[in-house]
Amino acid sequence: MSFHPFIFLYRYAIEPIALFSWFGVEVCSIELIAALRFCTILRQIREDLYAKHLRRAGDKPASVEERSFPRDACTSLTIKFGGEAIMGPLLGVPPSFVLSGVSPSVYIAAQAIVECIPVIPPMSLSSELPLSIVDGFTRAWLLCSLVPKPVITHASPVIASSPWTLLLSSLVIANGGFIIMGMVTFLTPTPLTLHMSQPAERPIKPYGWTATDFCCAPSITGLYALVTHAQPFWAELHNETGDDKVVPMDPEAARALCALTLTGMSTTRTVKNYRLIWKKGVVEKIKKQ
Repeated sequence: MSFHPFIFLYRYAIEPIALFSWFGVEVCSIELIAALRFCTILRQIREDLYAKHLRRAGDKPASVEERSFPRDACTSLTIKFGGEAIMGPLLGVPPSFVLSGVSPSVYIAAQAIVECIPVIPPMSLSSELPLSIVDGFTRAWLLCSLVPKPVITHASPVIASSPWTLLLSSLVIANGGFIIMGMVTFLTPTPLTLHMSQPAERPIKPYGWTATDFCCAPSITGLYALVTHAQPFWAELHNETGDDKVVPMDPEAARALCALTLTGMSTTRTVKNYRLIWKKGVVEKIKKQ
């Protein structure tokens, strides 16, 4: 299978946008798309939780707190960079948001843009299915290009060659922010409180969030490391699968492979979760008729 179209797509997506480059700021298309998609999902979840809260409260929604932009922006930043803030000190590497304010600024700006949109439709099968492709490519960029680099280029040879450190870093960086969100009621319409629960990011399951978003991080990073021989362990493991020495895959082709794999996983999850909701809605309409 030829990955050239996807390789060229990625090359174009990670090139700095000229408009920002004029001001000396490097922001690529894929980061901007990922930020807008991310903030849109959070707003959809927040509005869904608000509607459910009002239905439960009835005529007395006394506990509803007026939303503020700083709270919503802090929610986005916490989820986005929370995992990196946890893993950075463990690796002895400064998190990216400490070294540069560009990425946090992109997410704050994306949050402002999303909040200015008058109406955003709720999640549905028809909207989430095509966006699963976007999710696959943006998440592959995180798991294949951003997460492995601080580990495999680490100054300590022990950390740089440790497959466990690589997989653990991928797991924590990709999901640590959502775990923090599950501990604090960031997205609910009520005041902030500690609340130990599964993150609200994937409320329609069972096991949708766990099986896909949580497990895909180390799985995809492991797949990328295996086919590219990112560490000696993966090269040895890959060579054990055949009699001849296996040639490592080009990193760009490997990233395209991981993006297609993630797209398949995201699409499967979307169909599985939202098809059930669609069927339930059809059944309810038939009963009302």
